[in-house]
Amino acid sequence: MSPLNLHRLRAVARKEFIHVLRDPRALAIAIVLPMIMLMIFGYALTMDLDRVPLAVWDQSRTPQSRELISRFEGSRYFSVTTRPGSYAEVEESIAGGRTMMALVIPVEFGRRVASGRKTEVQVLTDGSDANTTTLALSYADTIVRNYSQELLVEKARQLTGRPPALPLDLRFRAWFNTDMESRIFIVPGLIAVIMMLIAALLTSLTVAREWETGTMEQLISTPLRGSELILGKLAPYFAIGMVDMLLSVLAGRFLFDVPIRGSLLLLFGVSAVYLVGALSLGILISTKAKSQLLASQFAFVATFLPAFLLSGFMFDIGNMPRALQVVTYLIPARYFVTFLRGLYLKGTGLAQLWPECLLMVAFGTLMLGLAIRSFQKRLA
Repeated sequence: MSPLNLHRLRAVARKEFIHVLRDPRALAIAIVLPMIMLMIFGYALTMDLDRVPLAVWDQSRTPQSRELISRFEGSRYFSVTTRPGSYAEVEESIAGGRTMMALVIPVEFGRRVASGRKTEVQVLTDGSDANTTTLALSYADTIVRNYSQELLVEKARQLTGRPPALPLDLRFRAWFNTDMESRIFIVPGLIAVIMMLIAALLTSLTVAREWETGTMEQLISTPLRGSELILGKLAPYFAIGMVDMLLSVLAGRFLFDVPIRGSLLLLFGVSAVYLVGALSLGILISTKAKSQLLASQFAFVATFLPAFLLSGFMFDIGNMPRALQVVTYLIPARYFVTFLRGLYLKGTGLAQLWPECLLMVAFGTLMLGLAIRSFQKRLA
């Protein structure tokens, strides 16, 4: 196999650069669209629970019931928005969507608590959103348990004159994301999803555009080899993709305050490898579709949906059915999401992340080889 002719490769890259620069709308989309997606998803996607609207029906109206209610009012997870006066009003507030949860305190609550007897408190929830409901219930359970424990301690202190020593003392500490903020976890994965989509979309139009404008026959008639054409077309979009990556990293750091604990050199080095694979996938799609519209639609379906749903970005792969878990091994974004989260949040390097890096190198090499081979068949 003869080596690449760098003169011809540079000529193709120069032609593609000029085409991109002469189309400011496409250039703006290539730069602005990833930022818009990062802003929308970064701010809109959150798994944090905050200020759940709560209805409180206090039938006891005692210091004990008011103390319990104050625990909910003092929590940032709940906001007491209404105080219904009957069970029908409680049901109506949840059914009407004004509240998501209701706390019902029985009439005898204060008397039973004061006498040290067991009493029940009812929590009603809107279960249509199962994930949010589960989180809200766990926070409500924690508040009630803490209050109940304090009552037991106070009762023991009154009987013995000193507070009892609890047998277990749980000390909780969350590493890497001490405030448990979901955006710290979401933004690195979001960068992987956006880069896969944008890179494939950019290059999916290149070869298809040559067919639509009728210039492909001219390229075929030249001594230009398939590898020279593919690499020449990749060059400008690789530069744009790296600019997008830089902007995404800057936005994550300064807009979303996501720390970068790992090596920046490793971050951009592995990102370049991932980008080559995604760009080559777009070229491969473009060689199969002679229509820009068809190529862009196929690129969207083949990149965004698998990267969003099956990469572990939004949903835990371990909770997926076994068959889908096997499919996720074919999704390159899965490895980049793991790499970015490890590097961003834990500061891990190649010693821990080499399997993901190796698989992304394999993905990039395979896609580039397939793109070149596919275009050579077109020439034939």
